[in-house]
This record gives sequence, structure tokens and C-alpha cells, in this order.
Amino acid sequence: MPAIQYQLHPKPDSKDLYQFLLRCKQSTHQGVASISINVEEIDLLAVLNSFVKPDQKHFYFENHGAVLAFDTALQFEAEGSDRFSQIKSFIETTRKKSYQIGDLDSEFSGIHFFCNFSFFDQTSDRLFPAASVFVPAWQISRNKGRSTIVANLEISESFDPATATDEVLSTIQRIRNVKVIRLALDIPKPFFNQNPVSDRFQKSVTAALKLIQSKHFQKIVLADALDITSPLPFNLVSSLSNLRSRYPNCYVFSASNGKGATFIGATPERLVKIENDRLFTVALAGSVPRGKTRAEDARLSATLLSRQKEKHEHQVVIDSIAQHLRNLGLTPQFSPPSLLQLPNIQHLQTPIRATIPSDLHLLDAVAELHPTPAVAGAPKLIACEHLKSFEPFERSWYAAPIGWMDHHGNGEFAVGIRSCILQGNQARLFAGAGIVAGSDPEKEFAEVQLKLQALLNALT
Repeated sequence: MPAIQYQLHPKPDSKDLYQFLLRCKQSTHQGVASISINVEEIDLLAVLNSFVKPDQKHFYFENHGAVLAFDTALQFEAEGSDRFSQIKSFIETTRKKSYQIGDLDSEFSGIHFFCNFSFFDQTSDRLFPAASVFVPAWQISRNKGRSTIVANLEISESFDPATATDEVLSTIQRIRNVKVIRLALDIPKPFFNQNPVSDRFQKSVTAALKLIQSKHFQKIVLADALDITSPLPFNLVSSLSNLRSRYPNCYVFSASNGKGATFIGATPERLVKIENDRLFTVALAGSVPRGKTRAEDARLSATLLSRQKEKHEHQVVIDSIAQHLRNLGLTPQFSPPSLLQLPNIQHLQTPIRATIPSDLHLLDAVAELHPTPAVAGAPKLIACEHLKSFEPFERSWYAAPIGWMDHHGNGEFAVGIRSCILQGNQARLFAGAGIVAGSDPEKEFAEVQLKLQALLNALT
């Protein structure tokens, strides 16, 4: 990827920027010019609240650091069994036609690609495609008290370097002038439940247990959906603020389609991260509630670490992920199992890592690992065949990969669980539970309701 690297000062020189954009225009009739500048820390939710328009795509992803991408320079959608390879091809083609300038050594500098996938490779959901990637017109990151602003411009025959220079510099200044917002943890509104609780989920668990007993599969993850209506439109920024305050150890995310629908959530599950020559993933399965007292919490934690049903469910996920990593030619290494403790629930987790060759593409790893047994079952292909018969709703982007990749090939994807779709004053919430031999339908139903309630309490 061509890169013109020199320092852009906090007030970039318009002549330097104009000359860069002019050279981009002269060297190609199609491509992307990317400008990165390091600035003081910026409140990303304030930018989302006051800067991003409803008809603009946006992507927000937070886990310790955070990134907000909005508006569109380039985008591409795909579906079908080759959707991951189609997205990969778009990314690689775009990388080769990109020109970069500025503070390119900073985290989240340079051109990035923001991706969403649906759970299944085909979807009847009219709101969200089966596979989506976009290069944002604007990208802002926050990490360790500093921020990086990235402007991406599509180079075409009609591209005007002079106009673009003025627009970039003025927009950077407007972004830097956005005031920090103070968001209180709003009291949730009263909701009207559109699909009252029934015994459908428990009947599905009972039917799944019979298939497990007859050796059709070892595990299946059944999800439930809760449709709700609020008296007023949902407040996206307040809801995200609630999620990141309540779940600091989770990935908090928001991805809009630019047509009034937004997919948000707080997931504890990493699908895969690639950083230089290392791959990181995690097996996350086996859950119990948090205790109301320290003694009860300690007892429940000990139960989670020792009970055979949870240990079996967890090992199924470890074994499956390990096999998929071996399919990529990797040798997985495992950390000891530990507890991931969230405010209302705790999980068994086993971090997994591997050294990777330089030619392993992040999207190849995503395609191999999705869906994990933690959100589908095992064997996953057989489990997935049964899911649609148990779930009378479209999973859409629920339990599917959501993440980003940079111009070096590094990136990170999470699994979109503990999530919901917001559209005006309507919302659909998703949550699931892993079913294995020994599962109790009532307890699994209670676990799903616990997860749904935690998400419901964050919406405002």
C-alpha cells in the first residue's frame, strides 16, 4: 500500500494536504486517500450524539480503547457461502489502491475496514445484510488519553483536491470542538412486551435434549428473542453509555445500517484477534448467576469450576476451537480455565493463542472459527441445521462476527451476543443458552431471561 509518511501538525498545513491529495488524483482514477492526525482525547459518544446523522452508517467498538467510524467512503455487501472470501477480496483490492499520510504509527491510524456478518450465510432480514464492510469517511479512536482522527476520501474522476482539502480541515476542527457530554445512568422507561413469555423455549430445550440423547449432536445453543416497545424512541448514546458503565470487561458495540436500524450490545466473547504474528481467541461456555452475597457468590463460582455439566460444556467448546485452529495449520496453546465475572452472570473462560504465518488473513480465521460451539453447538454444522427449526425468528447479526481490520492485516472480531436491534421505539433483544446432556429446561430458560433482563435494564 502506498504511504506518504510525515508529521501532520495539530493544525495541518493546507498546502501540504492539498499537494498530497493532488498527487493521489494524478496517480489514480480510483482509490482511497487516508489522512491520520493525532489530537487530544475526544469523547466518541459525544461525536456520535452530535455529529453522526441518522442516514449515515456508523460503527462503534469499545474494549478498553474505542473507535467510532461513520459516513461512507467505500462499502460492499455480500451473501452466500463465499461471503467471507468476497469481503476479503474487497479489502485486499482496496488496500492496494489506498494512499496514506500523517501519523501512521498510532493505534487506529490509517485506513480501516469495519465488518458485520449475519449468523447464517443467507438472511431474509431486510434490515441487515449477510456480510457488510465499509471504509468510513471519518474514523476517530480513543486510547490512553489520546485520540487519532482519520479522514478517508474516495478518489474518482470528479474528485476535487482543493474542495476536499477545505472540507477535511474544517471537519477535523469541528470534531475537535465537540464538547464532552455527561450522561447519567438513565432510569429505564416502562416497556410493553410484545411477545409475552411462553413455554416455547423450554419445549425447544426438551426437544433438543432428546436429540442429544440420541447422539444427533453433543451441544446446541438455543436463542430467544424478546420484542419490546418503548413510549419514546430509544436513546442510542445513553444506552451505549449504560452498557459500557455496567460491563467494562465486555466489548460494547453499535453498528447502524444508515436506514434507521442499529445493532448494539455488550458481548463478553472475543471471536479472534490478530496482532502481528499472534492470534488470540477464547473458549467461553458454562455459566451461573452471580451471588447476592459474597458467600453465595463464592459458592456459585466454586460450583461453576467443579460441576461436571459446565466442565463438559466448556470442554466441547475448547476442543472445537482447537480443531478449527489446527485446520488453519496452527498449534493452539491454552491458558488455565478462569472465571469471567460480569455484574449478573459469570462464565468459564479459557484463553487460547497461537503463532501464525504472515500469510494467514484475518478473514480466513473469522470464516474458520464462526460460528463457535459457544453460540451454535457441536458438531456445529449439524447443530446449525437444527437451529432454524427451534427458533421462529431471524438471528440476523446476533451471535455473528462484528469487528475491524487495519491496513497491516491486524484486527479484532467479537461475537455479537447480549445484543439487540433498535429501530425507533421498537427493539428486539437476543440471548441464548448452551444445551448439553444434563441441561435443565427451567434453569436454561432462567439463564436466558437473566441475560435479556441485563440488556433490557441498559436501554433508555
